[in-house]
Amino acid sequence: MAEENNTQENIRTLDFELWSDLAQKDSDSFESMRLAAIEVFIESAPEPRKQRLRRLQWRIDQERRLSHSPMGACIRISRMMWETLMGKEGLIEQMHLLSGVDKDKNVSRAPPSYPATVIPFKTRH
Repeated sequence: MAEENNTQENIRTLDFELWSDLAQKDSDSFESMRLAAIEVFIESAPEPRKQRLRRLQWRIDQERRLSHSPMGACIRISRMMWETLMGKEGLIEQMHLLSGVDKDKNVSRAPPSYPATVIPFKTRH
């Protein structure tokens, strides 16, 4: 029981030195703690986000599996992140769309309009 509480505390605090030592000395325990930490994080997410997080973790696991080394896995996962940020329909492109800036021409344009109904709220006295 005390060991389980200690493991949960290590997951919450993410003590780099402890995790680094564990990875070098006991890779099986490190892997168990890594998987537990991922599960704790996903379970702590709001319900609508959990499925997306599980899919993302599956993709990351597949990139790790396809790599021939830890450095190769790191590079593959880094590429995934950059693609999400800079790629087609990535975060940067979406930010440009919302801000009304045409990233290719570097000029402003009218931001897209979204139909909405404004609901007035009564003020409290």
